Amino acid sequence: MTGVAPAPDGAGDTDGGRRSAQRAARRRWLPRAVDVSDALVSLVVTALGLAAAIALVDGVTLRTPWAVLLVALAVGLGDLVLRAPLRLLATVAGAGGALVAGVAAQVLVAWAALRVVPGVTLTSGWSVVWVLLLASVAMAVGRWVWGSSDNEYVVADVVRRARHRTRGAAATGAARPPGLLVVQLDGVSAPVLDQAVDAGLVPTMQRWVEQGTHRVDTWWSSVPSTTPAAQAGLLHGAADRIPAFRWWDRELGRLVVTNHPDDAALVEERLSDGRGLLSGGGTAVATMFSGDASSAFLVMSRGRRHGFGPGAGYLRVFARPFVLARAVVLTVGEVVKELYQARRQAVHDVRPRVPRGGWYVVLRAATNVLLRDLATSLVADALVRGDPTVFVDLVDYDEVAHHAGPTRPESLRSLEGLDQVLRILEEVARVAPRAYDLVVLSDHGQTLGATFEQVEGRSLLDTVRALMADPDADGLQSVDGEQWGPVNALLIGVLGRPGDRVVLGPDAGADRRRGRSRREEGVPRVREHGRTHPAAGDAPDVVVVGSGNLGLVWFPDAPGRMLLEDLQERWPGLVPGLAARPAVGVVVVDSRARGLVAVGARGLRLLEADGDVVEGEDPLGPYPARARADLRRAARLADTGDLLLVSAVGPRDDVHAFEGQVGSHGGLGGAQNLAFLLHPADLVLDDARCEEVDGRRMLVGADAVHAQLVAWLVERGVRPAAVPAQVWEDV
Repeated sequence: MTGVAPAPDGAGDTDGGRRSAQRAARRRWLPRAVDVSDALVSLVVTALGLAAAIALVDGVTLRTPWAVLLVALAVGLGDLVLRAPLRLLATVAGAGGALVAGVAAQVLVAWAALRVVPGVTLTSGWSVVWVLLLASVAMAVGRWVWGSSDNEYVVADVVRRARHRTRGAAATGAARPPGLLVVQLDGVSAPVLDQAVDAGLVPTMQRWVEQGTHRVDTWWSSVPSTTPAAQAGLLHGAADRIPAFRWWDRELGRLVVTNHPDDAALVEERLSDGRGLLSGGGTAVATMFSGDASSAFLVMSRGRRHGFGPGAGYLRVFARPFVLARAVVLTVGEVVKELYQARRQAVHDVRPRVPRGGWYVVLRAATNVLLRDLATSLVADALVRGDPTVFVDLVDYDEVAHHAGPTRPESLRSLEGLDQVLRILEEVARVAPRAYDLVVLSDHGQTLGATFEQVEGRSLLDTVRALMADPDADGLQSVDGEQWGPVNALLIGVLGRPGDRVVLGPDAGADRRRGRSRREEGVPRVREHGRTHPAAGDAPDVVVVGSGNLGLVWFPDAPGRMLLEDLQERWPGLVPGLAARPAVGVVVVDSRARGLVAVGARGLRLLEADGDVVEGEDPLGPYPARARADLRRAARLADTGDLLLVSAVGPRDDVHAFEGQVGSHGGLGGAQNLAFLLHPADLVLDDARCEEVDGRRMLVGADAVHAQLVAWLVERGVRPAAVPAQVWEDV
């Protein structure tokens, strides 16, 4: 008798599981109704955009209206066919290769579609470019009229691909591992976020809070409340390594500017211990420092040696039909918008205000359109890859608010676009292979006010030299240039090779104002990577930098930090003269006899004395309660200035930036120190990490926020609770 041997114990279950997996794999590749619907909508929208463009462009004619559907289909198929070779080319050629190859591919695909499809006549090759541009405009306008987010088009194919992947995983019952996405909205204070909610500008974040999935907490951004210090803290837990946005390094004998790739790399080498927030496989996008991420795109500190990320990551914007063309057209539209808004301020005599012309017009446009699209696409790719931690910095609001003012209409409206990005990333996270916690935070806020120069009638450098009784002293003044960081990152990634220096903006060459010097004229300069540095023995007499309403002054010819007694002996009118200026609120200086002293116009306060010692009128009276602790910390940071100045604070909490910004941050006063942290409601703040600030418990300093984020990663199981240092060095 022939029979079938019984299956080994558990074999039937194994066979059943295998068959289930096979069925799930087959279903994974079967189109769903939503995929078919998305494809049809995309086809129709593309066809309508092409039809509108062809109707307006000479050199292209339609002999039958149905031909435009075939053109749209041909463009889509051409995109699919070229993706693999373009990805391979971009992997070899980098971001610059991705840009060139992507543009060429778009034009080639459009040309072939218009040339080959029956019913279409193409008589001019240049017409193809105009068709691409005008079709992009028509499609963007159509999506706006329909009420959908125009940014969705950038990542639509990512969402479709992710649906297929998660569909197969869901069919097998596999649980998604946890992950963390951190989105930094640069410069948005907690009070401004509240205003945006009231104005209906951030419906995504408002929905999260009202539905109870998230909650908002305020955290204190310590002095210096700048992006470099905050990101050093958020990403590395090392905010104490950065005294300002830019500073004089006595050892190097030059200015260090954190939005220059060489300097950012130098700073990260000093602050990184290899165990940053993104260590262990994370991704950083558009940040100043890497957080020890495995993948980094548009990260300033990685640009010198590694470029700005694999070129293939940029193809979604550079190569997909109509995406780059749309970005170029909308960038031009952003230029027009900025020109109108600046003119409106001038016509209505809005005060305070600063000039909004020159390169800033182009800068805002590139930041708020092209860079935002790039960042959104790169983050979406990271989520679909399943990277455990992802951090991105979106700078739209901060750029506009510096020039327009933190609560002006154009600044608040920029939050609307950022909220749309959050909604898109929420959708991508929903279909990603990991269950991502979405955390949104800011690095600091901004405060309104007329500039120091507008109030005083001269720059801080000229004020210092006058009080030194040496108006011709050799001075170095760093002008504002923070906003050029993201664009410099993009330019280096596209135009430069790893190690090249491509720097634009005011800080590309600091303002060396040299009159009659005490030194011999004609001393040679050493040019290093496009910047001028003093040769040995040729340091300037005085260096002045502004980080918002925080000003720092160095006297480089001194062997170390100058003390109050030395300053009084050498320039007896300097410290009291600065403290007496209407735009200056307090001057902090170290002393031999009494430690750190905060000097005001009518009194002083000892910052390190036992007890609270005030002589005369308290110079810190107009500032928040944390002023003493913040200034004491800031004045003891390595490389800090011989003098620290914080501008005066007006009755409406207005401040005076030591650079050309009507909205500023860096020191104290107003909302600039009140950052926000929007996080899942079931991830609670550890009260032991919080401190009392003006009657409220909150995290104080970016290092504390870093520690809290790491604790949440441990709580979710994204990273282990305790890892020996050697393990992280091997990661």
